This record gives sequence, structure tokens and C-alpha cells, in this order.
Amino acid sequence: MELDFTSIDEQFNEYEEIYLTLMERTFKHLSLKFDPIISVSFVDNTFIHQLNRDYRHIDRPTDVISFAFLDNENKEEVYKSKEPVVLGDIYISLDKAKEQAKEYGHSLQRELSFLFVHGLLHLLGYDHMTEEDEKVMFKLQDEILPKE
Repeated sequence: MELDFTSIDEQFNEYEEIYLTLMERTFKHLSLKFDPIISVSFVDNTFIHQLNRDYRHIDRPTDVISFAFLDNENKEEVYKSKEPVVLGDIYISLDKAKEQAKEYGHSLQRELSFLFVHGLLHLLGYDHMTEEDEKVMFKLQDEILPKE
């Protein structure tokens, strides 16, 4: 497993290890055996607002955006590969994570962990566009995330 991690604030560099642990938990939970490569960036609201506007045509900041690189490939075949697989990029807004942690009454670490797992599941092909898909994805998030 490889995680390319960058942050606009050095005090959050510890999340590289936290996210590697969450990647391992996610892959174990989903019984995935391939070797993933993922890029994760902590950004501010201005940066993620621009990404959201330019790529999703939604003109406001959001908490997490994922760009999956395997959209048009046969995922099942790729996932069975013994080669490293570049899954994609995850961008997390530190500003939104701080706001949401306060709003939801839990720790910033819990919020940043949730946003990472959410983004990772998107890279793996999960979505929440329909109520049924949302139930599946949110159930997986609850099963993967450590309890506080």
C-alpha cells in the first residue's frame, strides 16, 4: 500500500499513518488483495471550492472530493492484479472538516477519518447517488471506522 500525503498544515502530517491504517482496515474488510496507490491532500475551502466548481459544476466548497482513475477499466480484473494499482486522488478540506466536527459534536480526528474512508470508498467504486447505494456505502463506513 502506498499513500502520497500532502497537507497545507504540517501539524496534520500524522494523518499519513492514520490513513495507512484505515486503508489496511478498508481493504481487509472488503477482502481486497491488490496493492493500491492513493494520493491524499489536505486543502482549504478556497482550493476545494474551485475543484468542486470546475469538475462537479457545484459552486461552493465541499468536504471531500475523489478522482477515481479506474472509471473506464475492468475493475474486477485490475483488483485481481498482483501489480500496484493507482486508484486516484482524494482532496479533503481542513476548513470543512473542522466546521463539521464542531457541528456534529465529535473530534476532528473522527471527522478526518470519516472523510478519508468516504473518499477511499468512492475510489473503489462506491457511491451514494441512490438511496440503496447510500445505505451500502454508509454501512461500510460505519463498519470500517473505529468507534470513538
